[in-house]
Amino acid sequence: MVTKARTLADHLESLPDPRSTRGQRHLLLDIILIAVLAVLCGADSWEDIHRFAKSQDAWLRTFLTLPNGVPSADTINRVFILLDPKAFTECFLSWVRDVRKKVPGDVVALDGKTLRASLAAGKSALHMVSAWSSANHMVLGQCAVNEKSNEITAIPALLKVLDLKGCIVTIDAMGCQKGIARGIVAKKADYLLAVKGNQERLHKAIKACFESLDANLVGTAHGSAESLESRRGRNERRRVTTLDAVEQLPESILLEWPKLETIVRIQSESLRNGKPALEERFYITTLSMTQAEAIGSAARHHWGIENKLHWVLDVAFREDANRTRKGSGPECSAVLRHIVLNLLRQDPNPMGSIKFRRMQAAMSPDYRMAALLGFPHNGETTSI
Repeated sequence: MVTKARTLADHLESLPDPRSTRGQRHLLLDIILIAVLAVLCGADSWEDIHRFAKSQDAWLRTFLTLPNGVPSADTINRVFILLDPKAFTECFLSWVRDVRKKVPGDVVALDGKTLRASLAAGKSALHMVSAWSSANHMVLGQCAVNEKSNEITAIPALLKVLDLKGCIVTIDAMGCQKGIARGIVAKKADYLLAVKGNQERLHKAIKACFESLDANLVGTAHGSAESLESRRGRNERRRVTTLDAVEQLPESILLEWPKLETIVRIQSESLRNGKPALEERFYITTLSMTQAEAIGSAARHHWGIENKLHWVLDVAFREDANRTRKGSGPECSAVLRHIVLNLLRQDPNPMGSIKFRRMQAAMSPDYRMAALLGFPHNGETTSI
């Protein structure tokens, strides 16, 4: 049976228009889709978006209304300043739920990034916490950190809107909080949380357990896995060692962390300046001690949010140079870039980097339309 897949445009139709009806000359959906397509093709400013629209006027009219021509750069900017970021994010989340493929054991990494150029007089730079799916290579959601708060308050809000059943949620040491662990378990997901000095009592207890293991390896039940990675001429050996948390930790600590099963040590050994260097990292997880290999893999996949999201946003989208500062502009612009990145990541036959794919979209109307429609698979029919 042939079905009509819902497109990004279908999800954006429910976005409330923040403008006064008086004097409106352009449709909200037209403006948002123009922005998406322009950023898809390499635009990094409101002026670039307007220039793209002017150059593609005839093509845009084949599927957009444009009752009064192409909106100006100021009009596009003003719309994003006025947009309700929560409503825009909800449209984003609704679309992601449709295009995401649920993969058991998907590693979902949560981490924050500061949009440095959004800093303005009397206003801190915007800090966004995002969720990255390693299986889908896409952003699952994002939440802005309150100006007078930090990631510890933003992460629970983000967890509430994500479908995490069957996933492994990874967070760095700042997110190693009892309330956050409870939130992950409530979503029927597993957690792998990095443990450092901000959880001093837990950190010391875990470190002591592994020091004891090294001294009394025989007779102590544990799990282990080892891997060797060669990258850019650098060899790194990783050793994952797991211990049963119930057997090793005091009951007072166990009761504080929901469904805590395993404590983990990951040792990374490499050569730096010709000298051997050893780094140790500690974690807690709801995964079983026997799943040492899966735990090590999840810990490695966590860095995908840095390498495949944050780094790409800075290099391919020049996010840290974006000077949008007024109103909801910075947050809505961040969501816009996440939409475009997700569109490009859906390419079933990707060629080159994200930056190259943006160039490809700029040169090929067919490619940019396929991206906007989510690169439809066989058996699906789509239209704007």
